[in-house]
Amino acid sequence: MPEDRLAETAALVALLRRPGARWADITADVLAEGSAMPVLRRALYFGATLFDDDNAIDRVLDAAAAEVRDWLAGGIAVHCLFDDTYPAQLRDIHQMPPVVFTRGTLAGDRRAVAVVGTRNPTERGLATARTVAGALAESGVTVVSGLAKGIDTAAHEAALRVGGRTVAIIGTGVNRYYPATNRSLQDQIVKDGLVLSQFWPDASPTKQTFPMRNAVMSGYAAATVVIEAAYQSGARMQARLALQHGRPVVLIDSLLVHDWARDYATRPGVMVVRTVEQLLEAVEYIVSQIPDALDPLEGLPPLVRRR
Repeated sequence: MPEDRLAETAALVALLRRPGARWADITADVLAEGSAMPVLRRALYFGATLFDDDNAIDRVLDAAAAEVRDWLAGGIAVHCLFDDTYPAQLRDIHQMPPVVFTRGTLAGDRRAVAVVGTRNPTERGLATARTVAGALAESGVTVVSGLAKGIDTAAHEAALRVGGRTVAIIGTGVNRYYPATNRSLQDQIVKDGLVLSQFWPDASPTKQTFPMRNAVMSGYAAATVVIEAAYQSGARMQARLALQHGRPVVLIDSLLVHDWARDYATRPGVMVVRTVEQLLEAVEYIVSQIPDALDPLEGLPPLVRRR
């Protein structure tokens, strides 16, 4: 990492590491300034009537830079909001994380679709997830999911099985394996795809991290396909977030047994399909409209046709 980029990255990490730091506010401040350094200086000096240690900022930056170097040495890539490597599709979502960490191979992933669903699926749901994810991957679409058990696992495995690309957006740090049963799957995704997280590399899962993960997954993908999901599931939450982000949502018609799905089916940007063939047709229509330029997606619901 070049020294100037390391210094900016260290400044951002130092800001985010401060007790009580509000990451959304820091993101807004750094975007407004165009640099993390002046924001860090203000944060360290704010409210001080006497600040007689001129080396304080240097010490904070040195500690953060050492942490960044350790991550890099451990095979973790660090992408800050001011970096060219930061995923462009995350720049137009309200929950844009100030930094993301990755293991694996970074790519533009303009043709990316999230395939999500419950952790406790039916056999039909698993079969549908495998068929959909495998067909998407074979057609050159990146399959995005959350590495949870159930539908997520089936989607990742199906994409890998056909030699396609899959991206796991996780609710822990990239050094963690959750669930533990997916350790080998996560390692395989690192080898053949990408694992991405907005959390510190050693962060453990919490109740808050998974909804935050769903927001980033929704933003990363050009569309979300929901296979099976009850009202309280993260997949339903992701469908809501996707619409907020201007991303189309495709629902399997079997979901219409749920009140939430019947409500969503009436909203602009939502397609309901009866068969896998219809689903693949809908997704192909959506991804065919995605521009190749590495710009934010800027919302896609106007592109969606209702079946």
